[in-house]
Amino acid sequence: MKTPKQFNNITERVIDDLRQTLASGNSQISIAAASFSIYAYEALKEELEKVECVNFIFTSPTFTTDKTEKQKREFYIPKLNRERNLFGSEFEIRLRNQLTQRAIARECADWIRRKARFKTNITHGSMNSFLNIKNGDETYTYMPFNEFTTTELGIDRGNNLCPMVVGMPGYSATDMFLKNFTELWKDKEKFQDVTDNVIENIETVYKENAPAFIYFITLYNIFNEFLEDISEDVLPNEATGFKNSVIWNKLYNFQRDAALAIINKLEKYNGCILADSVGLGKTFTALAVIKYYENRNRNVLVLCPKKLNDNWQTFRSNYKNNPVLNDRLRYDILFHSDLSRDKGLSNGLDLERVNWGNYDLIVIDESHNFRNGGRFDNEDEDDDFKENRYARLMNKVIRSGVKTKVLMLSATPVNNRFSDLKNQLQLAYEGKAENINDLLDTSKNIDSIFREAQTAYSKWAKLPPEKRTTEKLVDSLNYDFFQLLDAVTIARSRSHIIKYYNTTEVGKFPTRLSPISRRPKLTDLSDAITFSDIAEQLNALNLSIYTPSLFIFESAKDNYGIDFQGEGLTIDGREKGIRKLMAINLLKRLESSVNSFRLTLIRIHDFIKDSITAIDKFEESGAGTIDVTDFTEDFDNEDMENDPFVGRKSKINLRDMDYVSWRRDLKADLEVLELLIFMLKDITPEYDTKLQQLVADLKHKFEHPINGNNKKVLIFTAFADTANYLYEQLSGKILSDCGLYTALITGSTEGKTTLPKLKCTFNNILTYFSPLSKDRESIHPNDTREIDVLIATDCISEGQNLQDCDYLINYDIHWNPVRIIQRFGRIDRIGSKNDVIQLVNYWPDMELDDYIKLKGRVESRMKATVITSTGDDNLLSNDEKGDLEYRRNQLKKLQNEVVDIEDMDTGVNIVDLGLNEFRLDLLANLKEHPNMDLTPFGMCAVVSASDLVEPGVMYVLKNKNNGVNIDHSNLLHPFYMVYLSHTGKVICDHLSPKKLLDKMRYACKDKTVPDKALCKQFNKETRDGKNMRHYSDLLQSAIESIITVKEESDIDDFLNGVQGNLFTSEIRGLNDFELICFLVIK
Repeated sequence: MKTPKQFNNITERVIDDLRQTLASGNSQISIAAASFSIYAYEALKEELEKVECVNFIFTSPTFTTDKTEKQKREFYIPKLNRERNLFGSEFEIRLRNQLTQRAIARECADWIRRKARFKTNITHGSMNSFLNIKNGDETYTYMPFNEFTTTELGIDRGNNLCPMVVGMPGYSATDMFLKNFTELWKDKEKFQDVTDNVIENIETVYKENAPAFIYFITLYNIFNEFLEDISEDVLPNEATGFKNSVIWNKLYNFQRDAALAIINKLEKYNGCILADSVGLGKTFTALAVIKYYENRNRNVLVLCPKKLNDNWQTFRSNYKNNPVLNDRLRYDILFHSDLSRDKGLSNGLDLERVNWGNYDLIVIDESHNFRNGGRFDNEDEDDDFKENRYARLMNKVIRSGVKTKVLMLSATPVNNRFSDLKNQLQLAYEGKAENINDLLDTSKNIDSIFREAQTAYSKWAKLPPEKRTTEKLVDSLNYDFFQLLDAVTIARSRSHIIKYYNTTEVGKFPTRLSPISRRPKLTDLSDAITFSDIAEQLNALNLSIYTPSLFIFESAKDNYGIDFQGEGLTIDGREKGIRKLMAINLLKRLESSVNSFRLTLIRIHDFIKDSITAIDKFEESGAGTIDVTDFTEDFDNEDMENDPFVGRKSKINLRDMDYVSWRRDLKADLEVLELLIFMLKDITPEYDTKLQQLVADLKHKFEHPINGNNKKVLIFTAFADTANYLYEQLSGKILSDCGLYTALITGSTEGKTTLPKLKCTFNNILTYFSPLSKDRESIHPNDTREIDVLIATDCISEGQNLQDCDYLINYDIHWNPVRIIQRFGRIDRIGSKNDVIQLVNYWPDMELDDYIKLKGRVESRMKATVITSTGDDNLLSNDEKGDLEYRRNQLKKLQNEVVDIEDMDTGVNIVDLGLNEFRLDLLANLKEHPNMDLTPFGMCAVVSASDLVEPGVMYVLKNKNNGVNIDHSNLLHPFYMVYLSHTGKVICDHLSPKKLLDKMRYACKDKTVPDKALCKQFNKETRDGKNMRHYSDLLQSAIESIITVKEESDIDDFLNGVQGNLFTSEIRGLNDFELICFLVIK
């Protein structure tokens, strides 16, 4: 007969006594407890095998389908823990981390089928907990016995302050418990049999899992808090029916992801930048967002550059070629330049009557045009405060009237400073940091985040080129910066889409052939002038024709300090700006074509001559003024669009200036110009080597097309003069010799074409050049004629889909390498019908290094004249005065390959930083599998390796101790993901969760059933989960890698004088982490 005993579970343990009590076998066990754990079963496996039966009652509702009100949150959470405890309580992490739970679960389920039954109390009435053993007539009771876990048995230490359990032989009091238990066991109203549920739950641990399931378990755990944060207001409300719209059904999967994420961000943060790469269809994504808001009866304004008007017009007009006609979009369209106007008509709208403050959503296309920002608050009540476009947009549209959400579209939102991004984002929070600081889950405010990011960037930019890697920059940027980007930007590159999305429905991108480089001489005439000779002559010019105000007498200067921009842009500043532009432009035009260069020289020559004549006349008559006019026809298309000087004329009285010195300088320039014009006289079209090279290239393309019989060619030049010259020289010949039609588009003049009876509008020409992408059939179903050669300026280098064409020639190399890629992006687009596409670049006839040095010389000679203004997209942008070394490297790269903008940007590429698409994956999955919260921890799946995902193991861990997230550098804290090879080498550490999740998504997302062959191999290797040594050793290595990174960081901080960081929150290792799940890659 056993005696009463007390167990403190330290020196006296319940398990030791239980083993003795059960030793004789054939016992009947009755347990009333809150939970049951497979590890407690494993600890008593041998003894439990001998018992006759086990009846187990869960003392509170567990594994029941609950009909209670949802309000009872406090009840739901413990219930979840009770069910989860099947696979180990929080104090049994150590056991779970040994990864043997599959084998244990299989044995336990088998034992339950044979020996045990489970019921649950379905009322909320309380019950005493105990474990009773009946052996023949003898009974023995342990109480209180709160849960059947290793903690209660005394194997693990829990957090129970008084872990006393009393063991008592059969007395009337304890027999009462048993009697009571037996009666309750029969009560079907209050107790429900859940044996099958328990078995089913345990089976989830050892059945084979689909890789997709493990991917979603990972997302569920990592982003669970995000789900709690989501209110119905923030998620796209499908009740608006926008998913039934034409536009939604035209979107590719990656565009749908973006549209939903944008709506989510607009609702939560009031703004979003969509920075997908060139050619990924940002316009269509934006149209789906517009449709969503229009369905909610919101007013939408699209603000775009004038040259993209036709695109946006098509989608909202009752046109035959409107692909989304039935959606009846009704947004207004105005232009960036309209912000500088107060009256007049624009797109049929009277600007004086436009209610700017009444737009609920504004979509800014090519939003990088606003990246220079500017002052928008007139805090000092400054009477002379004049608003630039940016300030107008902020004050007139965004701050006034109804609350305005802002969606910005740009493939290049950051040039080479983070303030570019800040100036655009500022539009979303009305320039008031407090509006966004509370919404962002960051430790610092938005201004400090950008300040610190810029400091890190500037330091990084000074590193030697070999150390200036993207990884290095990403490491030096603060976690808060990534959180901010994650919150308000969406950016995917073309390579990202190809890697991580199923692109079968999208169709592939065409393959880029290696670029062809041409270096034609200026002319093949003997003794003729060379590119370098001309450059030397240009260097001798002083161009003082553009800076008359430098010659104004000191005493008269005050009369001319006219403030053009409200930003200190005086006549003097404006002129220096024009002079610098003209110096650069002469070089650019020489590089473009002899003809374009000659025309400019003649224009400057005539202008100087007129000015000298005016001075001579003044000497005779004593009266006269000089008109300081603009020279926009000599700027390239990009400069014209952003010219802050356009249309601002000013006059200077010759009496107020030292005209004698000015005339002397003008005459010196006149001589140089006359000499140059004379030397170029002989270079007629037949001796223009560059033009003849183009003729040869076109002929070769027509005779040897690279895709079927596609003869289309797109020729880009920066200048309208060059474009006109090419059209005049080539179009007739192409028609008579080859029977092909040519067209011309420049921003400044009406288009031209050799195709008879075609109205030469911008849109018509593009439609006939690229009939498939522009859906010509719906407008001109009976006309099958096509334009095969299109000569254009950069007025079409952004936002146009011309992927019918497969051959692009840059007749001149734009100084900004990004522009070259944007040009190529017209034909290098998703869904192209061409297998391959070709880029041909015409370089100046000199070594690239000499050419870059030459540019540098022109720029530095004019350096003293740099204009300091933050006016409308000041055309002396960073592209112009920026890092020549950077430009040299990028242009060098472009000689041999076609690069993506994100690969060439020496700056940060915001593509690789956001986590939004994973959250959206999770939301979509939860609709189909709502009970993710019941899934046990520690599960795994096996998936095959590929080029992108090498063999190894990905572990998803949760830290139980808060000390690991140093500097907030782990984006997912308290979750940690580590990817190791089978040899223990770290492939991807916990600080690159985006990269790791991308790989996991790629490996798992569409694999919704287990790979039987791989599972079989894995089970054989691990003896059905009994021998998991290899994987538990790797798990140990994964945790060590996290600790190592932390220690290194602590030591760095300590050495840098950051006090108190060194090992303050020590991680001891395995027991501080809980394994959520893992993925084995074979």
